[in-house]
Amino acid sequence: MYAQNGTAFMADEDLLNTVLADLKRTVREYTTAATESNCPTVRRTFNDLTMDTLRLQGELYTQMSQLNMYTAPGKALRQDVDKQIQTAHQTQAKCQQFVQQKTGGAGAYNQAGIPAHQPNVQNHNPYYM
Repeated sequence: MYAQNGTAFMADEDLLNTVLADLKRTVREYTTAATESNCPTVRRTFNDLTMDTLRLQGELYTQMSQLNMYTAPGKALRQDVDKQIQTAHQTQAKCQQFVQQKTGGAGAYNQAGIPAHQPNVQNHNPYYM
């Protein structure tokens, strides 16, 4: 994009970072809309929009990364990730206990025969993620 005098309106890297940030924000907005929708068709539409936007965000990130326009954060220490996972498990357990107390164990999320979600964790290096 060029200004009237023929110079670039903004550096490509800055423009792409703005688009990338907007795609991330849009995903959050679509996710919120899907979560709060009552109509299955509307929910499915926002889920589809979320997935399409995530795909676009991923493609843009990949291109920017290949052009050295985006610096990925450093590797996380394994102990920090493990601590976050432990905290998430504790929060999940508290939430499940709360729901069971309030619903007598027969809540809408209590599905017989469906195993609990297993974390998708791969252990390549015991020190870094």
